[in-house]
Amino acid sequence: MGGEEEDQESPLLGSASQPDEPEEPLKRTGTIWTSIAYIITGVIGAGVLSLAWTVAQLGWIAGPLLMIVFAGITIISTNLLCDCYRHPDPECGPARIRSYMEAVKVYLGEKSQKVSGVLVLEGLWGGAAAYVITAATSMRAIQKSNCYHKEGHQAPCAYGDTFYMLLFGLVQIVMSQIPDFHKMEWLSVVAAMMSFTYSFIGIALGFAKVIENGKIMGSITGVPASNLANKLWLVFEAFGDIAFAYPYSIIVLEIQDTLKSPPPENQTMKRASMVAIFVTTCFYLCCGCFGYAAFGNDTPGNILTGFGFYEPYWLIDFANACVVLHLVGGYQIYSQPVFAFCERWFTKKFPNSGFVNNFYTIKLPLLPGFQWNLLRLCFRTAYVVSSTGIAMLFPYFNSVLGLLGALNFWPLTVYFPVEMYFVQKKVGAWTKKWIALQTFSFVCFLVTVVGFIGSLEAIISAKLS
Repeated sequence: MGGEEEDQESPLLGSASQPDEPEEPLKRTGTIWTSIAYIITGVIGAGVLSLAWTVAQLGWIAGPLLMIVFAGITIISTNLLCDCYRHPDPECGPARIRSYMEAVKVYLGEKSQKVSGVLVLEGLWGGAAAYVITAATSMRAIQKSNCYHKEGHQAPCAYGDTFYMLLFGLVQIVMSQIPDFHKMEWLSVVAAMMSFTYSFIGIALGFAKVIENGKIMGSITGVPASNLANKLWLVFEAFGDIAFAYPYSIIVLEIQDTLKSPPPENQTMKRASMVAIFVTTCFYLCCGCFGYAAFGNDTPGNILTGFGFYEPYWLIDFANACVVLHLVGGYQIYSQPVFAFCERWFTKKFPNSGFVNNFYTIKLPLLPGFQWNLLRLCFRTAYVVSSTGIAMLFPYFNSVLGLLGALNFWPLTVYFPVEMYFVQKKVGAWTKKWIALQTFSFVCFLVTVVGFIGSLEAIISAKLS
């Protein structure tokens, strides 16, 4: 996203902060409309498939209300980050701050940058593992859909995930070796198109099911549980799932760096965020509410693979094929920043190592030659194998999404933006603004804690059962 040069660090993970050059080679032409498109593309993803289940756990009042609350949190967090794009004192740092990690280093120091870097890497790696789970689930759903169509809706049609996870992992091992994969802008376009396609199909199927039922299913309190403790675990897990679906903090400054000025970039970005989050929230409410209205207490964890819908089977197949295509590219979008960051670290750490630095050219018949080296082959293969292995050990769609959402929600979406804003605006301790934002941060911290506990409990229970 946004024209980085070959020798720069990954924009997500940042680089050493350098003052802006007087004559910048990068011409910024972005507008509010391009920013809105980037944000919507970055936010809407596989997490949308779990939202009907989330509303089912929370009920008709708390479910939609919590989505709106998370939208508000995201807007506040984004506005704080937008104001951190321009450093108040160019002599002490870059005039423009072009990535999240660079901002953390400039405002909070290298120690905070390392902590946030670990969280970003964990989030990207965890997102890759979640994509393996989701892709395998969708591939299995295509096979089950065809089976139900041929054998009837009561047929067993039981298939495992392992084969599909291994197949997806094998595809990613090959794709990870493609040079400059991160520069293929068309990949983001295709992924976004697929994301919107399967999301709209999910909404349409839910709406059609409500019409077929002739009534709106569900209740104010949501799906009943055997006892209060179990209900709380499910509610906490739902918090994590919504947290996974919303925040996009690590790409805010990168998007803002594409904007032309005047008007000031922070003003444009704030307006773009408001519009994009409004559209996204409406979209999420449709996905979550129509799914719950269609199935009530039987709402599946994944609206397209839980088989509340059986027909038209070809449309379900098509929607799940779109999910798989989205995730094939999405896995690389999540992984390439990790590859770039780690491989640059190895290069700096071992400048004289042939294993790390020697490149070889391979020329295959009918294909252009490309360069590879042993570090890239071994590290990227090990990365894909590790994410696939974790997915095979914990193949629990909702719980894994909830755990990842909870882990990164407070530190990356709330804590660091708030602390950077304090430095940027020179907000004094115990002032009204300081107290308000610290209270906001603490409440969001509690959300992260309960979301993490609920998702972790669900994973442990599923593993032991």
